Amino acid sequence: MSLAKHVPNAITLINLLSGSIGAIFAVQGDLVMAAIFVALGIFFDFFDGLAARALNVKSELGLQLDSLADMVTSGLVPGIVMYQLFRQALPGSAVQPKDWTTGQDVLEWNLPVLALFGLLVTLASGYRLAKFNIDERQTDSFIGLPTPANALLILSLPLILIFQPQPILVDIILNPWFLAALTVFSCFMLNAEIPLFALKFSSWGFSENKVRYLFLIFCVILLIFLQFAAIPLIIISYVIVSMVTNRGDEEAVVESR
Repeated sequence: MSLAKHVPNAITLINLLSGSIGAIFAVQGDLVMAAIFVALGIFFDFFDGLAARALNVKSELGLQLDSLADMVTSGLVPGIVMYQLFRQALPGSAVQPKDWTTGQDVLEWNLPVLALFGLLVTLASGYRLAKFNIDERQTDSFIGLPTPANALLILSLPLILIFQPQPILVDIILNPWFLAALTVFSCFMLNAEIPLFALKFSSWGFSENKVRYLFLIFCVILLIFLQFAAIPLIIISYVIVSMVTNRGDEEAVVESR
């Protein structure tokens, strides 16, 4: 039992390691590798809570560690990726890396200021995770868009640019006004008072997980036909399905009174 209690935390630490490697790639501008490691981290984030419930070893330490890992994987990396997208979209914002070994001009500002707007995603993610840890309403569902879903939304953009470079999609994604609007939308959705169902399974039965199973099947179909371009549609659908489901539940409660 003493060994079992460390299993979920070990999985969470792998999430944190994946996010840290993803952050290095994102800083270097390798957004494909950044996306791969973020996806890997989110994969492990999905299973740490499942392992804790299966082994009956849930703990306050695990909760805090999970949020700290998510802050890197699903908070820091998406902010850096958005910064890199702004760098590509803004005219004349390319910068040359410094040779820090020479010691010359080490204090010189070498960043496009407007591109830093993308880091608002990281700030909003940190605020959202802090709220989540003290919000007793979010035990079986979410209030606001979960940081992993938001991370997938943002990380899908460079993947679309690289693997599905349709001219209309490229023009939209590399439009600074689109990136600014998406950043604001992302920050709002992370902290909005909108109930969203959780995709983490506490059991495998179909009746109690019908919405989850049907939504996952829908996601697979979209991914097959639209590939990376499906990810933004999946996130939007996730919000819409949650709102419709929650409204149906509220109406059922009212009718039963």
